[in-house]
Amino acid sequence: MTERQTEQLKPMPEDWRRALAVVAHPDDLEYGCSAAIAAWTDGGREIAYVLATRGEAGIDTLPPDECGPLREREQRASAAVVGVSEVEFLDHRDGVIEYGLALRRDIAAAIRRHRPELVITLNHRDTWGGVAWNTPDHVAVGRATLDAAADAGNRWIFPELTEQGLEPWSGVRWVAVAGSATPTHAVDATPGLDRAVRSLLEHRTYIEALTSEDPETYVRDFLTGYARTTGERFGGRPAVAFELFGR
Repeated sequence: MTERQTEQLKPMPEDWRRALAVVAHPDDLEYGCSAAIAAWTDGGREIAYVLATRGEAGIDTLPPDECGPLREREQRASAAVVGVSEVEFLDHRDGVIEYGLALRRDIAAAIRRHRPELVITLNHRDTWGGVAWNTPDHVAVGRATLDAAADAGNRWIFPELTEQGLEPWSGVRWVAVAGSATPTHAVDATPGLDRAVRSLLEHRTYIEALTSEDPETYVRDFLTGYARTTGERFGGRPAVAFELFGR
């Protein structure tokens, strides 16, 4: 391990009011990030979700036209558990999201609509810690989100957004990447961990297709194990980690 992978994690900034979480699929935020979101909404912060797809290609036994609406319903229910009521879908195709101008434009538009100070996304690198290959969808959306945080503040990039009434927003102060192998900051997961478990369990159809284990046991073991391991670098408290990029 490098020194950066073993040093203590810093607390996440707290001087913000609005955040926007941008990920590729339903369940992306619930695998390890929603305990932090529950704690933030408890504190009165406003958080909205934007998903590039409806996860319609995620369950082998369900055709996309059935799977997409089902996973959208599960995502909305999941978000509500942690205090998030605004959930938007950008209608890119699951499994074949392309990094490029169209994706950057859609995310920049969402940032201009919601005007967040903090943007949250998922691991944009090729691997999960050098151990497992990441999916192209995660890489594309994570990278495009980092770029769109700057695009949103420049009126000469995607000027059509201004013509649509979406004024530039240069108020993004940080982009926080969940699932990074090189995190820098963390949030105490203790207050939100039980709701994080319930939130992920709302994706029951997907989880039952993913594993033959009892869903509640699988979810609780996964999330508590992740939080406990992260907490070893956060004063021994269960934690959710982020790699924080300042702007």
